[in-house]
Amino acid sequence: NEKSKIYGRISSFIRIDLILEENKIIIEIEDNGIGMKEENLRKVFDPFFTTKEVGKGTGLGCSISYNIITDHSGDIEYFSEYLKGTKVQIIFPITIVKNSI
Repeated sequence: NEKSKIYGRISSFIRIDLILEENKIIIEIEDNGIGMKEENLRKVFDPFFTTKEVGKGTGLGCSISYNIITDHSGDIEYFSEYLKGTKVQIIFPITIVKNSI
């Protein structure tokens, strides 16, 4: 990969955290991969946007994920720095439903 070409052998990680706050739950996914360039980060939720070669991806994954999450009153945010990694936060409100019985 591009990062290992620059830095040599690297140790990779993916971390998944579940954070409970007062009125929301946050699923946080972070890695130390290649990250995204700023111009790509701005387009990450655009349907059919991809940096992959033709035939290697449709560019629909983030767009579909965004729609599913927002349809469930959630939000998704990307934080990325090129050659340093990416963090994705998926945020859902916590609602308490009283039993009507």
